[in-house]
Amino acid sequence: MKPCAVLTGASSGIGEAIGNMLCEENYEVYGFGRDFSDCRVESPNFFHRIKGDLLDTPWLLEQVKRIQKDQKISLLINNAGVGYYGLHEELNTKKIQEMVRTNLEVPMILTQLLLRRLKQEKGTIINISSVTAQKENPHGCAYGATKAGLFSFSRSLFEEARKYGVKVVDLQPDMTKTKLYRNADFGEGKEEASYLLPEDVAEAVRFILQQKDRLAVTHMTLRPQLHRIQKKKE
Repeated sequence: MKPCAVLTGASSGIGEAIGNMLCEENYEVYGFGRDFSDCRVESPNFFHRIKGDLLDTPWLLEQVKRIQKDQKISLLINNAGVGYYGLHEELNTKKIQEMVRTNLEVPMILTQLLLRRLKQEKGTIINISSVTAQKENPHGCAYGATKAGLFSFSRSLFEEARKYGVKVVDLQPDMTKTKLYRNADFGEGKEEASYLLPEDVAEAVRFILQQKDRLAVTHMTLRPQLHRIQKKKE
C-alpha cells in the first residue's frame, strides 16, 4: 500500500507543487482545495481532489473521517493560507476571522483529528508557515500573528508527540511567487533571485521527508538570495 498524505491548499501554488512532488515520491495524496480548474498535477490517479471550504468544519470532519476509513495516513501538510495586508484598522472583521481560521484554526483541527493515526504510523506533520512568524509585520499585523501562532503550535506539538516517533516541522518560506499577494499592494521583485518558486518549497518538503528516522528537522527557513519587492500600480 502506498503511503498516504493529506494536503491542504492543494489546488495551486505551493500546494500544487507539493502534490506533484508527493506523487513522484509514490504517495497517495488527498488534496483539499477550493478550485481545481487550473490544477495541473501530473499523476491524477494518485492525487484525489477534494473540493470544498476548509472553514466548513462539519464538512471537513466528514471528509477526514471518510479518508481514514480506507487509508493509513502518515503525512499531514497544512499548507492552505490566506493573507490580507494594510493598516490594521483598515481590515474588516471578516478578513481577520478568515486569516485566523484558515492559517491557524484549520491546521490545529486537522492535526487533532489525525494525530492518533500519525502516532501509530510514526508519521510527519509539516506546517507551511512564513518568515513573518518571527519578525515585526507592519501592514501585515494579523497575518504575521497567525503565522507566529502556527510556529508556536508546531514547536509545542513536536515536544508533545516526539516520543511517539512523530515529526513536526515548521517550514517558513519567504516571498514566493504565488497568488498569496493578490490582496496586497506589493508583489515579488522583478529579478528571479528575489523570490522563491513553489517548486523550491516542494523540494524542501522532499528533503525533510528523506531524512533518517533518528533525525528530526523541526524548523526550516527558505529565503531568496535578494531582498526585493515592488509596489503594484494603482
